[in-house]
This record gives sequence, structure tokens and C-alpha cells, in this order.
Amino acid sequence: MDLHFGDSKPTDDERAAVDALLGPPESSWEGADRDEMRAADLRWAKGGRAARDRRDLLLPGLHAINDRIGWISEGALGYLCRRLTVPPSEAYGVATFYAMFSVKPRPATVLHVCTDLACAAAGANELCAGIEARLGLGSGVSVERSPCLGLCERAPAALAIKAGDPVRTAVSAPATVHDAVLAASAPDSAPEEPAAAMAVPQAGGDELVLLKRVGVVDPLSLDDYRAHGGYSALRRAFELGPAAVIREVTDSGLVGRGGAAFPTGRKWQATASQPDHPHYLVCNADESEPGTFKDRVLMEGDPYALVEAMTIAAYATGAHKGYLYLRGEYPRALARLEHAIAQARARGFLGDDILGQGYAFDIEIRRGAGAYICGEETALFNSIEGYRGEPRSKPPFPVEKGLFGKPTVENNVETLVNVLPILTMGAPAYAAIGTGRSTGPKLFCVSGSVARPGIYELSFGATLGELLELAGVRDGLRAVLLGGAAGGFVRPDEMDIPLTFEGTREAGTTLGSGVVLAFDDTVPLPRLLLRIAEFFRDESCGQCVPCRVGTVRQEEALHRIAERTGAAAADDIALLREVGRAMRDASICGLGQTAWNAVESAIDRLGAYE
Repeated sequence: MDLHFGDSKPTDDERAAVDALLGPPESSWEGADRDEMRAADLRWAKGGRAARDRRDLLLPGLHAINDRIGWISEGALGYLCRRLTVPPSEAYGVATFYAMFSVKPRPATVLHVCTDLACAAAGANELCAGIEARLGLGSGVSVERSPCLGLCERAPAALAIKAGDPVRTAVSAPATVHDAVLAASAPDSAPEEPAAAMAVPQAGGDELVLLKRVGVVDPLSLDDYRAHGGYSALRRAFELGPAAVIREVTDSGLVGRGGAAFPTGRKWQATASQPDHPHYLVCNADESEPGTFKDRVLMEGDPYALVEAMTIAAYATGAHKGYLYLRGEYPRALARLEHAIAQARARGFLGDDILGQGYAFDIEIRRGAGAYICGEETALFNSIEGYRGEPRSKPPFPVEKGLFGKPTVENNVETLVNVLPILTMGAPAYAAIGTGRSTGPKLFCVSGSVARPGIYELSFGATLGELLELAGVRDGLRAVLLGGAAGGFVRPDEMDIPLTFEGTREAGTTLGSGVVLAFDDTVPLPRLLLRIAEFFRDESCGQCVPCRVGTVRQEEALHRIAERTGAAAADDIALLREVGRAMRDASICGLGQTAWNAVESAIDRLGAYE
């Protein structure tokens, strides 16, 4: 592709897709037809600075084109660049960064078939082969093997996206060849997805705190949400005031539920105390860790809870604008959240004067487009701002210079939703749940070789064995992967590991985001490890050498080991250890730092290649 403004013109549909987002161009400098430009356009250019201030609309603009057409042509990209005064080379770099976009022609319908860990164990490769045999050339459907779609409790899974106005989507899970082909051929005729409560085996239980409304309330009804305790936490926050809210969150012992386990109250306090303004709130709903689907279930089954929790976090930290960064593979969560935000805004729970308290706050949803690295907070900020989703060097930390260079607090969905019970029950009562250093309830994503996969809510301190007993682990258990692809394997004789941050750390593994993937002896472990290596190779942003090169070398070594044994395999295992240490010590972000974890644990704890 020519990385300068070329002669390619956008089609009428491409132009309409961009104009629907940005409005019609005001001059030929922004892409209006030169034959119709006003005389003034010949003498001076205007609007460039204002257009550059809208650089953050680049990702929504790419989505608009991709949704309407199915791919992003040179003419469409050039027109979007003119509208935003973005260099085409930079926009091309952004468009090619995300797996869900294509800059090459492809059919209007794309069928994403998950081939990641849970789906691979459930026969995803055979499913793909069957679908590809049915949907050959000329079918009008592009079949793409995809990383985790966040539907692990219903593996194997497929997501069909049919471009148009409007774009149409359909999910098939658990997928069969027939159902996946039907979803791709006629998305509107595909069976409706099961309710979010189906992913919660404990739904309706009195012991639930975070999941108590999932399957009980109508996720589309604000009145039903309020009838079940909704917005009582926000009212309590307004009674306490921002400083007291932060104190409650700090005293509760709440730590981040995304894996890093940073104290939430400290993060909020550090942001609130910054003199630079404005402050921003970002909700990280881009859960892309293979095996993770808890945030999806919360957003689909209890969307108003997230809206309320974001409002409280913004009030406490002095933010008046919030961004909800939602992964692009969650169409139902997108629809539910758009509806919830609109209803909250219409009823005075968002906007210029929330509940008559004189506090202004609103939420904007930004869709991701298939990039695991955007789960890292600074990569997420770059993505929102219209740049490639590459992590930034720290310091400065986001609480000082985050989104748009301003103080920013970033939390994931589960972390934010925990704020509601902290305010309704009080910090001491919340801190009494769990253990001294891991307080509150925790959500666990259980899938794989279990009878009842889904989201489980337990207090910190329950053991791995107790969780798997609830899920009905099958006979022949060979290994359990904790924390997803960035986590580690444990053996069947280690079921007494306490599910706390400190307990898993002392056991030489990690709790991560709460992934618990069980594998029985029918799952080929070497193939599983190779899939993990392929995942990190694909998802590395390529910014730093240790990760860019190391993930490739890791995959190459695992390929060789699969083909050889004895001394040759031992040499490659030694190479894996060396590469793994280099990635862990020198990578710029958590992706490279954890890319070796699962392979290392499989070698050391499971004797994977003995």
C-alpha cells in the first residue's frame, strides 16, 4: 500500500461509514469533493488543528469502515486520514495492528473459530476442518482461526460477523459444523444465545455477592436493577464524599482482580491527589487471557452494576469522563452496555447532574479489535488515543500521566464491581470475607475437563480442590492451568493449594485473573504448550526485542522438541530456559515477562518432555 495520500477514492459506502461517525467534511482539505469546494479553500487551509485533536477517533473510524464493508481499502483509509489529519503510514500501522481488521479484500462475512486452550481441548481443530470443508471458495465467508473468544464455558466456540449497515453478528457455542455454518450464512436466523445465568452454576444462590443479580434481574431493566439494590452504593458514596469513599475502599483491602493485585485504594488516592486536570477513569473490559470470561458474564448479566461502579470510581477520583474499553469479540456485552448507559443517562444516573448532586460524569464505550496486549493499561491508553496498542515505559505511571497525558485510574470490570458491596456492607464486613491479605469474594473461570464449566464465586481461601469439586472435575485429571496462558500448571496432587494471591505464590504458581483450566489425560500436553507459544508469538506487539524474538524462538524450540527426543530435546529445553529468563528479565511489559511461565511449569512440575 502507498503510505502517502494516493489517487484511490473511497466508495460511497466507505465515505458514508466515516461521515456517519465524524459528520460531513466541511472543506476539501478534509476530503470534500474538490469540484464543489468553495473559493476560500483555494486560499487557505483550516480545521487541521481541530481535526488533529480528534486523533482518538481513528480506532472508531476503522471500526466504522470494517463494520460497513468488511475490510479497509486504501481509499477508505486515505479518506479517514484526511478527515482526522493523520499520516496514512501511521493509520496503516494502526489498522494492521488489530486481528479483527483487514487491509486486504475479503468476503463481507467472517467466521472466527476459536482454537485456543479450552476450545482446542474440546475439538476445535476438527470443527475448523469441518467448517472449511463446508465453506469453500465462493461461499462468501472467510473462516479465520481465532484466539480465545471468551466463551470457554461453551467450548468450542465460533463468532460470525457480517458486514453491512448495520453489522450483524451471531455466536455459535458450543459449536457444531452445522450451527457455525448457519451462523455465518444467516446471522439473523442463528439460535439466540443462552442467558448469562447459564454460565453461573451458582446463579440465584444466597451466598453470592458479585453474582447475586445475574440470572435474577432483567439486564435490560433499570427499574429491576434498582429493585434489587441497584444505585444504593452510589447514594452511599454521595453521603460519604470522595475522600471517605477512597478510605472505605482502602480499608476493605480490595486489590486489582486482573492479576497484578495492586491495592485499589492506593491507586484511587494517587489519582485523586494529582493537581493536573482533567482526571480520567478507564474501565479495562478487554479480557483476552485464554480461559477468561468473568467480565463478559458480568457485563451481559448485570450491566448496570458496572455503570454504577464506574460512576462511584469517577466521583472518588475526580474524573468527569470515563472510557469503557470493551473487547471487540463481545457483541452482546456491547449491546447490553450501550442500552444501560443510555438508560442511565436518560434517568439522571449519568450526565451533568447525577442524582441532583451537582456531579457530572459520563461514559463512552471504545471497542477493541483483537489485541491481547491492549489488556496492559498503557497499551490500552495508546489504543484509545488512536495509536498502535504498544505499552509505554514506566514511570511516569498512569496515576500521573495516563490517558491523554492526564492522571488516570484504570481498573478492570471485576475490580470495579467489588466496590458496590464495599459501600453497601461497609469496609470491615467486606474485609472479613476471605483471608487477611486476600479479602473479599473472587470470581473463577472454570472450563475444560469439568462437568459444570462456568463462573464460580468463592471467598478467598477456598482450595483448588474445593473449586474443582463444585465444577465436577472428570476422571483422569492430568493437569490444571491456573491464570491462563500467562499462568502456570499444577499437578493433580496439588489440589490443596489455597486460592489466594499469597497462597498460589507460595506454591510456585499464580492466581492471575482467576482462570482454572482442567485437562484430562485425553488432551495432548505438548500440543497444548505449542498452542500457548503460538498465542504469545501472535500477540507480541513487537516493540521490544526480548519479547519479539523470544516468543518466536520459544515456539521454534517447542516445534523441534515435538519432533525429537533424547539429547536433542534436552538442548532445546536448555535453550527454552535461557530464552525464558531473557524475556522475563528484559521485556517491557507483562506479556513478554510471563510468556514462558506455562511452558516452564509444564517442564518442571509435569515433566512434559520426559
